[in-house]
Amino acid sequence: MMPSGRGVASRSMAVQTDASAAAEAPTGPSAAGGAAAASGSSSSSGGARAGGVPPLRGLEGARLASPRSLTTALIARATNKTLDELNMSSKSPNRVAYQGVPGAYSEMAARKACPDCEPLPCDQFEVAFQALSQWMAEWAVLPIENSLGGSIHAVYDLLLRYRLHIVGETSVSVNHCLLALPGTKLGEVTRVLSHPQALAQVDGYLRKLKVVKEAVDDTAGAAQMVAEQKLVGVAAVASRRAAELYGLEILDEGIQDYKDNVTRFIKLSRDPLVTTDTAPDRPYKTSIVFSLKQGPGQLFKALSVFALRDIDMTKIESRPMRSNPILTVESGAAGAGEGTAMPAGSQRFNYLFYVDFVGTLAEPRCQNALRHLQESAPFLRVLGSYPMDLELGVVDSDKPPGFDGSGSGQA
Repeated sequence: MMPSGRGVASRSMAVQTDASAAAEAPTGPSAAGGAAAASGSSSSSGGARAGGVPPLRGLEGARLASPRSLTTALIARATNKTLDELNMSSKSPNRVAYQGVPGAYSEMAARKACPDCEPLPCDQFEVAFQALSQWMAEWAVLPIENSLGGSIHAVYDLLLRYRLHIVGETSVSVNHCLLALPGTKLGEVTRVLSHPQALAQVDGYLRKLKVVKEAVDDTAGAAQMVAEQKLVGVAAVASRRAAELYGLEILDEGIQDYKDNVTRFIKLSRDPLVTTDTAPDRPYKTSIVFSLKQGPGQLFKALSVFALRDIDMTKIESRPMRSNPILTVESGAAGAGEGTAMPAGSQRFNYLFYVDFVGTLAEPRCQNALRHLQESAPFLRVLGSYPMDLELGVVDSDKPPGFDGSGSGQA
């Protein structure tokens, strides 16, 4: 279980001075009644899910007053609740939001990270962010990267738009199974449904079967669709747990192209996790995002602030800015037109850099590194400082935590 101590973040670690980078920051999702609107509609069906928990869906078809104006009234409408019911449930939201339906790998990660919380299924990543921002859940657990598929870019983008904080991480070892209606033979399968990443992870296996692949919102949702719609000749790539929940037969298992398949998840909160311990018993990781000035060697200068202080950097991810993706090299920029530098007037992508490093904000060397980074970073934000997951994938998806083995899906 992840530590739950939280506090108030230091304002000195959230610097934002560049106008173009500032456009990437949210304008109010952390304020009461403010969050970004849900992106896109879901192909998964509505209604109650296995385990008796209805999914929190996006505001499909809702006309919002502004592009990023989500109110409590609209959330009540989206969840088929009255305002009184919503307010009552918001007083003690001992729930953890995740994307998917019961039986999804994300639900297993949510139960592992928050074993004492009620899982709250959401049909989109952004709806999970909304649920946490609107006090409908105490935590949110979302995938951030997979050992085969790489980073989950949609989650990285949402981290920047919402003023939420990473307070923990966990991981789940993925074991994909091919599920179908009872009595179905493997040779009878002509179509396979699953999440796009799951389909990519079993691509070699499915090509041998010569089946048609169809992408849906999540793995367990695919299993649910096959079961509820009685789809003959159709299979789903999902977990063994999904087969138990929806009464499907496992035609084959361990079908991923590479057996070492682990997904890392982050645990989000409205408040940051603050520690004053400069040498905690468990190693901490800190996640940041920053932009850079124009000119050659800027990335080298930014990363050298960690190397100079023997700080272990565990991950770097670059993403073009969504609101200002194109940067024109100015004539007065350092090195413009000199040597191999880009000539003035040329254009390139304008990037944000996401970095994870080992250490806490309580350590002087980490504080000094971030102060040093501010000198070359027009925009810098700390996304969170949290205990590291030291046993990646130690929990098998076939044996998820919080289940009693009776098939009820209850902790």
